[in-house]
Amino acid sequence: MRILLQRVSEASVTVDGDVIGEIGAGLLILVCAMQGDTEAEADRLATKIGKLRIFKDDAGKMNLSVKDSGNAALVVSQFTLSADTSRGNRPGFSQAAPPAEGERLYEYFADRLRQEGLDVATGQFGADMKVRLLNDGPVTIWMDSAD
Repeated sequence: MRILLQRVSEASVTVDGDVIGEIGAGLLILVCAMQGDTEAEADRLATKIGKLRIFKDDAGKMNLSVKDSGNAALVVSQFTLSADTSRGNRPGFSQAAPPAEGERLYEYFADRLRQEGLDVATGQFGADMKVRLLNDGPVTIWMDSAD
């Protein structure tokens, strides 16, 4: 599973002109299930993200998790995180999980974050989404369950 997470002051996702998910301060989490991924990868990443200390405490140090800070998460499917750019000029996406499996793992991952105690909003799998965000910091972190 590949994840790009960004600490945000606010974020939203729109489909066909309608806002379908939005948060104030928290994490925008772009997620791609890869070929061969299972619930174990989603479990491990959800647990890690729930504990990742990237929010400022009263002293201004990044010492609080998203849970500790009372912030939320917006989870958006992003199959292009699987891009293989090693050949030619057109990225290949064959390493992404097939759509049905990708959607199942995406939904499972969002539910696991909820089980970690996070307030979670989501995008719409497979839709043409417009994502808006105000990056805070900026703090942007790449996570890959293969690492």
